[in-house]
Amino acid sequence: MESSVEASPYIWPHDKTFDPKTTALVIIDMQKDFCSPEGYLQYQGYDISQVRAIIPRLESLLAAFRKNGFPIYHTREGHRPDLSTLSSRELFRSKNNSSSLGIGDKGPLGRLLVRGEAGHDIIPELYPLSNENIIDKPGRSAFQHTEFKLMLDIKGVKNLVLCGVTTDVCVTTTMRDANDNNFDCVLVEDATAASEEELHNAAVEMVKTEGGIFGAVSSTDKILAALEGRRG
Repeated sequence: MESSVEASPYIWPHDKTFDPKTTALVIIDMQKDFCSPEGYLQYQGYDISQVRAIIPRLESLLAAFRKNGFPIYHTREGHRPDLSTLSSRELFRSKNNSSSLGIGDKGPLGRLLVRGEAGHDIIPELYPLSNENIIDKPGRSAFQHTEFKLMLDIKGVKNLVLCGVTTDVCVTTTMRDANDNNFDCVLVEDATAASEEELHNAAVEMVKTEGGIFGAVSSTDKILAALEGRRG
């Protein structure tokens, strides 16, 4: 049965293969370090209210995709405790803020963006089930220095529903890499957020240029409606 999602600038996926055998939900970096007032993003000097605001919509999406039997992947950005995955430039950049604190420094949730620390883990509201894979990545893209593409290829997944944080950095970086690896992606506009609203809006618009150069854009309600339509 052909199935698709109302989206812009094209009905997604382009070949109407919205199905658990071909499509996965990817929730990007909903970690305490990005979603908690005691985490990394706060030390970068940003208001996390927009990040927190998308949590209820992500909960709805996660519950619906679970109910319909779709594969689900969660990503986490962070580094090895010895910081052997952290370049000197990235360390310098991460401390280039008013707090002078960056990756590896001690915070209330442990060392910032370090694997195994409390801040690195996913928030309780969206915590993965035992059968849902977590992709630990040292950078922005879920495809770089990970086994993510191999895992998707083995399952036959070719369509990705992308949401999480931040829209302008890890979400659309993953989307661009996915596009170059021939995945058809949809960005859930109201289930992604950035540190600043204008960055979110610009990232969304970039996806839709040239007929959908990086994929399509949809909303939580439209995706939930498509899932309900499949059941009907």
